[in-house]
Amino acid sequence: MVDALYAALGVMANAQGSMNNFTFGDETRQYYETLCGGAGATARHAGESAVHTHMTNSRLTDPEILERRFPVRVEAFAVRHGSGGAGARAGGDGALRRIRFLAPMDAALLSTRRLNAPQGLAGGGAAKPGAQRLIEKSGAVTELPGCFSVTVKPGDVIEIETPGGGGYGPPPAI
Repeated sequence: MVDALYAALGVMANAQGSMNNFTFGDETRQYYETLCGGAGATARHAGESAVHTHMTNSRLTDPEILERRFPVRVEAFAVRHGSGGAGARAGGDGALRRIRFLAPMDAALLSTRRLNAPQGLAGGGAAKPGAQRLIEKSGAVTELPGCFSVTVKPGDVIEIETPGGGGYGPPPAI
């Protein structure tokens, strides 16, 4: 809704959506996090990378604490370089989050901007949409939809790539 209003007013290109809700747990432990993504660019500023947009500005649990409290390993949490839309002002990049599970658990994601990429504004390019996958201990990879619930086994990895933000204005001529 917020992106539609900003686009209609010509204020800001689409952002990554509101948030990427990732949960996991078992009968005794539960964890919930919201993952950041790219912000849309404006006429005056490039979009910010790996930030919360339009809904929340929560902090993630430090990896050391998360790994102490849950049987998981944070293998990656980084800016997803190249995921923001091109433009006179580039859109912000999304994030990459990769978590390895050391015990059986249920994991779920509730997210947007997977089928429809965040759009640019005033001639700016669209950002890359989000993607997520289950990487089994065996190496088998299963692409997952933007809303999923799966049971993971020890050694399995959930990898989430959050969307970037759209660019603003036509990209400079090369």
